[in-house]
Amino acid sequence: MRVKRGVVSRRRHKKMIDQASGYRGRSKNVYKIAKTRVQKGLQYAFRDRRAKKRTFRTLWIARMNAAVRLHGMTYGKFIFALKKANLELDRRVLAELAVHQPVMFAAVVAKAKAIAA
Repeated sequence: MRVKRGVVSRRRHKKMIDQASGYRGRSKNVYKIAKTRVQKGLQYAFRDRRAKKRTFRTLWIARMNAAVRLHGMTYGKFIFALKKANLELDRRVLAELAVHQPVMFAAVVAKAKAIAA
């Protein structure tokens, strides 16, 4: 007696088509095309989860540089002074302070300036 695989393959196809929902054209409802689009989408997702970390670090540095320059310092000198002062705040926290709590950030910059001088 042979094994019919209709249920198994339909289930597998349906899972792939469900993942492709939201795609345009035949990519969302033709299995063969949906399969390649979903695989490519997963590759992009994997790659961009790592790229997102780099992008945000760049953003944090740009924000800090702008905020630090208002206090008469550069980003590089500021980070060096923080390391010297043994203040272990990461760039994300410093950027958040610079944007949302400028008074507190000014205090951190003043402390770094005192060490740098």
